[in-house]
Amino acid sequence: MSHHPLLFNPLKQIDLLNDKNSKLIERLIKKDITLYSAHTNLDFTRGGVSFELAKVLKLKSIDFLTTAKSNQRKLVVYVPEDYVDKIADAIFEAGGGIIGEYKKCSFRINGTGTFKGTENANPVVGEKGKFEKVEEIRLEVLVENRKTKQVIEAMINSHPYEEVAYDLYPLDNKGNYGAGAIGDLEMPLSKKDFLKFVSSQLKAKSFRYTESAKDKIKKVAVCGGAGSDLINDAIAAKADAFITADIKYHAFHDAKGKILLIDAGHYETEIHSLNELKRRLSDFIRAYNSNIKIFKFNGSTNPIIFYNN
Repeated sequence: MSHHPLLFNPLKQIDLLNDKNSKLIERLIKKDITLYSAHTNLDFTRGGVSFELAKVLKLKSIDFLTTAKSNQRKLVVYVPEDYVDKIADAIFEAGGGIIGEYKKCSFRINGTGTFKGTENANPVVGEKGKFEKVEEIRLEVLVENRKTKQVIEAMINSHPYEEVAYDLYPLDNKGNYGAGAIGDLEMPLSKKDFLKFVSSQLKAKSFRYTESAKDKIKKVAVCGGAGSDLINDAIAAKADAFITADIKYHAFHDAKGKILLIDAGHYETEIHSLNELKRRLSDFIRAYNSNIKIFKFNGSTNPIIFYNN
């Protein structure tokens, strides 16, 4: 890995081919600098753009506003009792066993496995050619679809059996990814006080909003960047207010009287995720005992200037 500063700015869109300074990639390579860029993956993850926006607004009990269709499978493997922790750890290390904010999740059931090996078998327990009964553990773990291959490889490599018995089940439950975020203010605020609070927390000089049917704001939904397609989801979730950006005129009409709809600006609702990015990258680098330095970008790439007469 590079020992030079790691630069990242997911909010600034750079056309690498038409950059007026040209040869940006060449300059980065010559300086041995790594460029990290994230967009949609940062929008739809727990702890991503919308979750950080919710934290800046001091919301409690934050969760996804809408959850994506399940992207998980259940992995079931049958394990000798003495090997269950070793195999479970291998699965966890490969990325299995994650449910929301919890890691290393599994379920274990005691049972009896049976087998009879042929003359060509090489059983770890018992003898070939004989019908055997072995006390085993049924180990169940959730695995994201994209991690299935690496998790199964880790499981097989750590398993003592010559032939590993396992099952994969498709799931239709709640996934680990979604859009937007929703949470509660610690104390309800009047609409006037809430608007002041939003302006202060997001450092937004001005923003657009529409009238709400409620005088008090408690439950708040957010979506960093352009999230107007989630307005109905925020209303269905009984949010008192929904903060996002790039809202069209007719969307304000549709929301009027149903929810306090606030267009706080694309930049203003996304920039806060840099703090979490820096923290996670720092933790990752520290785990590898690397001396790469990370500097958070403290300037502004917002192209919008507000005109005040």
